[in-house]
Amino acid sequence: MAVDREQVLRAAASLLTRKSTATMDEVARAAGIGRATLHRHFAGREALVRALEQMCLQELEAALDQASLDDGPADEAVRRLIGGVEPVAPLLAFLVSENQLFEGDQQNEGWARLDARVSALFRRGQEQGVFRIDLTPAWLTEAFYGLVGAGAWAVQDGRVAAKEFQYMIVELLLGGARRSVEK
Repeated sequence: MAVDREQVLRAAASLLTRKSTATMDEVARAAGIGRATLHRHFAGREALVRALEQMCLQELEAALDQASLDDGPADEAVRRLIGGVEPVAPLLAFLVSENQLFEGDQQNEGWARLDARVSALFRRGQEQGVFRIDLTPAWLTEAFYGLVGAGAWAVQDGRVAAKEFQYMIVELLLGGARRSVEK
């Protein structure tokens, strides 16, 4: 019986976003396969997390593409982006915390590519006079990741309704990022 690697990754992502400390045995059970089969595909937890990271990066890249970050006002692009990343938000939340293990030379260059694209969106918003200039694009990018991750955890834990995910993040992020008009 052939094992669908993507199906295993999706099952692992689903489990690990709910229980970040899950063991490889628990991941195997969630995927409906034996531990030995899981280890044939992923040598250990680090290999599994790296594969999840790659899947997440691909899905985030697709969400950024879909959001057309260079089109229209920057704040509207941020709204589209938040809507686009919602399906992968729980995995992003897991990886942002898990990737503290993979800093420096071990960091996947895909993260740098994503950071650059999101930061460029915030920089464009600053240049348009929409976003505050006293907060760096890098900080706004980190705030974006943090809010998406926190929103995903809050929805997952039932503290917030799933239908409120986009609204909460958009309002808090844009409310804090928008440049106020001084009187």
